[in-house]
Amino acid sequence: MTMKVFAWLLAAIGVALSIPYVLTGLAGDDGLAWLNGWLVGPALLIFFVPHLFTVGRMLEGATGVKVSKKFRDAPIGMGTVVSMERTGLTVNDQPQMDILLDVDTLDGQSFRGVARQLVDLTELALVVPGTVVPVRYLPGSTDGKVALATDAPPDEMQAAINRVRVAKGEMTPKQLRIAEAGYLTRAVVLEMRPTGEVEGNRSVLVYTLRVSRPDGSSFDIEQSKAVPPSAIPQLQPGMVVKAQYLPHDESEVVVAIRANA
Repeated sequence: MTMKVFAWLLAAIGVALSIPYVLTGLAGDDGLAWLNGWLVGPALLIFFVPHLFTVGRMLEGATGVKVSKKFRDAPIGMGTVVSMERTGLTVNDQPQMDILLDVDTLDGQSFRGVARQLVDLTELALVVPGTVVPVRYLPGSTDGKVALATDAPPDEMQAAINRVRVAKGEMTPKQLRIAEAGYLTRAVVLEMRPTGEVEGNRSVLVYTLRVSRPDGSSFDIEQSKAVPPSAIPQLQPGMVVKAQYLPHDESEVVVAIRANA
């Protein structure tokens, strides 16, 4: 039973108990007649029911903004924020924004899209140009409309983003296998140096990791990878990063890089 249903049920009980309370009070000879056992009915209506409705609204808000039926179960792509603009509409002190995004899809396509979304004032500073967010899009649609994937669980979003990266050539099929089935561990960055090469908007780095095995031992590995600018601070010597590798193959390690660090 949801909080809202429970609140309505309690409200009905409160109304039912208030009727005999009023009748008993009116039938009495003095003011004390109103202090009868049926007083619990008005008490429910005045004190408890409004509180339950308030809590119910808070719980509904905590689940996040719902995705419209049009985009429900649509595929997830990667959206890079280009700009944001207020539409002029405000709902419960939350401004509605048109978020302009460069969207990369699961099949390797790219297009400019717009997500119309209510944004909490406390989160406005987090959605800035360059921020990467998961979005739902409609394959074959030409109107450019997308929706932020606020309904998708983290595992589904990460899996979709990994596949988009494969489609864009930023991740190899082997790296995808490691990300999906590899042993999750920690690694310490021992050394990092730029090569001076650039692939797209990514810098090619050579870095050495000391990776922990399940038995407590470790192994060192040197890798050359093209990484986004936001990842460079995360790969400085001494940093501890999340890493994955296949237990039977220590020739490659995938480092979990936060997209908007």
